Amino acid sequence: METIILDGDSLTIEQVVRIARDGAQVEIAPASRAEIIRKREYIEENWLTENAPATYGFNTGVGKLKDYKISQADNERFQRNIVLSHCSGIGEPASEQIVRAMMAVRINAFCVGVSGLRMEVVDRLVQMLNSGVHPVVPIQGSVGASGDLAPLAHMVSVLIGYEQAEAFYQGKRMSAPEALAKAGISPVAFDLKAKDCLALINGNSLCAGMAALTLFDAEMIMKTADAAGALSLEAIRGEQAAFDARIHAVRKQPGQIAAAENIRRLIEGSRRTSEGSRAVHLEDDILHPTYNPRVQDQYSFRCLPQVHGSCRDQLLHARQLITRELNAATDNPLVFWNDNGALEFLSGGNFHCEPIGFAMDILAIALIEIGNISERRLFALCDTTLNYGLPPNLAGKPIGLNYGYGIISTAAAAVASENKTLAFPSVADTIPTKSSQEDHVSMAAWSCRKAQQVLDNMPKILGVECLLAARAIFLTRGVLAEYKLGKGSQALYDALAKNVPFTEEDSYMPNQTRPALEMVRSGAVLAAAEGAIGALN
Repeated sequence: METIILDGDSLTIEQVVRIARDGAQVEIAPASRAEIIRKREYIEENWLTENAPATYGFNTGVGKLKDYKISQADNERFQRNIVLSHCSGIGEPASEQIVRAMMAVRINAFCVGVSGLRMEVVDRLVQMLNSGVHPVVPIQGSVGASGDLAPLAHMVSVLIGYEQAEAFYQGKRMSAPEALAKAGISPVAFDLKAKDCLALINGNSLCAGMAALTLFDAEMIMKTADAAGALSLEAIRGEQAAFDARIHAVRKQPGQIAAAENIRRLIEGSRRTSEGSRAVHLEDDILHPTYNPRVQDQYSFRCLPQVHGSCRDQLLHARQLITRELNAATDNPLVFWNDNGALEFLSGGNFHCEPIGFAMDILAIALIEIGNISERRLFALCDTTLNYGLPPNLAGKPIGLNYGYGIISTAAAAVASENKTLAFPSVADTIPTKSSQEDHVSMAAWSCRKAQQVLDNMPKILGVECLLAARAIFLTRGVLAEYKLGKGSQALYDALAKNVPFTEEDSYMPNQTRPALEMVRSGAVLAAAEGAIGALN
């Protein structure tokens, strides 16, 4: 099994995915381990005294209670009380994948070496992750400031072996002590000491973990959208000129250039998108009784590189933001060596999740736009005023007796419109909490959850587009038999036709929609295209 070395500086989105989904193990880099130990030794030698200066969360209360002194004699009790009081998440449990991602990001934050907690606490968290002890963490309750306090507190309640906390182990939900015992970790109550608790719960690791997983999947959906768009272009026998590299080179937008290249590669060798193919008069073409050159297609086809490309650029920006956050120290206070070789505790606000909130809001909007333009293409495939002779609703003969695909097209429109209501940026909202000590928050946890909702809707839209594009090609397979598809689009059509039972007459629609949507969701659509032409941009 793969082991990923965490050093607080080089964790990637792909590594988070492998830890979360493939069970990759983690290990602390030697240099990080040495610095964590070195700082803690200094803290214990110089700061664990009654006359130590007031330091937030170290020997004072937290939040609005920062002015209340905590004695050294009460500190372990104080640490435990913070955990119990902050276990205030609500809602359904986060998936085990999200929890694993959260744990990995939290451990990596400690590897930056400025959190001041004990090494044995970090090692216990590593042991839990590597052994598959996944705390039950309610998904709601974080406002994305002071970090993900409630979710992380639920994680820590398992780490300390609290008897009423719960965890998943090998797919079963059980008490924390039972899960720890089954995994070979001591179930005896694990005491936290000064600074341990605040380091564990005061960070944005839930948001960062969720964001990494969602971004990874969103990038796959972006490539899938290019494949679906190419198949739709073949279905309407579209113009290739709009994808000419020279057009996109002078716009100078990298995402647009990449999207146009993807379309060119997918339809390479296509004769369906040739003038000869467009000159064939289809019997249901009521708008074009005589042939005239097409000249230009409507925007949802012609401007595909510009729209898909702009969305790609937003995901690239989000990737940069999230990658930085995966390797950030986000608790408070942080400890640094000064010029005299002594430690200083500095209070700041690295826990504020504004960068993640922006990244996920941008990602959601980009995905929504991909869904919007996909819905316009699949709408065109069913509309006789837009589809250049394809049957109305892509219905089989006799038309009228057979209704076709108008309602599944409407279903995709419904989902696209649902997505639009999720476009409002969460970072534009704020609500003061904790007696207004935390008077501005990012709502990044909702940004992440909202982006995931949008992402979950995307296979429903793109799957319908793939279904209708393949249906259009199926219906014209005879009259346009000599006009072959491009290499990539042919492979995609073959994969869809193999799994979707097309017939001339109306049939039970779920038998077609389920496999088409699942092929998008599982990555099979993208795999079919890339299997023929290599990896897309």
